[in-house]
Amino acid sequence: MDKPLAQLVERLRRAYGESLVAVVLYGSAVTEERHSKFSDYNVLCVLSAVTPRELSAGEEVFHWWRGLGNPSPLLLTETEMSSSAECFPIEFLDIQQQHRLLHGREVMSGLAIGRSFYRAQVEHDLRAKVLRLRQKASGLLSDPGLLRRLLADSVSTFCVLLRHALALDGVQVAARKREIVERAAERFAFDSQPFLKLLDLREERCAPRDVDPWVLLAPYLDALGKAIEAVARLPKESS
Repeated sequence: MDKPLAQLVERLRRAYGESLVAVVLYGSAVTEERHSKFSDYNVLCVLSAVTPRELSAGEEVFHWWRGLGNPSPLLLTETEMSSSAECFPIEFLDIQQQHRLLHGREVMSGLAIGRSFYRAQVEHDLRAKVLRLRQKASGLLSDPGLLRRLLADSVSTFCVLLRHALALDGVQVAARKREIVERAAERFAFDSQPFLKLLDLREERCAPRDVDPWVLLAPYLDALGKAIEAVARLPKESS
C-alpha cells in the first residue's frame, strides 16, 4: 500500500474505531492509467453511522488529506450504499468494477446495483457536462490557454461517460481511455482525433503550443453530440 494511503487508513482507524466498516480506494488510482500529476486518490469510507459526530471526528483527517491534493473521502453507511445504488448506477458500477479494499470488509462485490435509471443517468450526465462545457468555453474563447486547459480537464470525465454509453449499447471495453475513445468513435461514428489529442496533452505527450483549442472545439462538441444521440436512441429502460 502506498504510504499516503497507509497513513490515511491509520488516521481513519484512530478517528472512528469500530465504527469504521471499510475503506475502499477507487478510480484511476487502481488502474494502470494512474498519472502522478493528474490522478488523485479517491476513497470511499463506509461507517456504521454518519452523523455530525462522525463528521467532527474526521475533520482533522480530511483536512490533512485535502492538503495532500486529494478530495475528501466519501462517507456512507452500508444501508445508504444499498439504497443509493439504483439512483447512482454509474458511480457504483465504476467503484464495484475498479476498486481496492484498503481496510475492513469487502462491501462492494456483493452490492446489487439496479439499472433501471442507468441509461437515463448516462444521457443526463453527458448532456449536463456538455452544457457546462459550452457555458465555460463561451467565456474563454479569447484565451487559448484557458480554453485548452478546459478541454484537457474535461476529456477524462467524457471518457468515463463514453465507456458507460458503450456498455449500454452492449460493448464492454477496458478502462483504458484511448481504447474507449477508439471503440466509441467506431460505434457512434465520430472523429476520435480531438479526444486523442487532448489525451496527449493531458498525459504530456505533446507541448501545449502544439494543441490549438479552436481547431479541436467544434469536432469535440460534435463527437459528444453524436454520443448523446446514440444513447438517446437506446431503450428507455435497461435491465
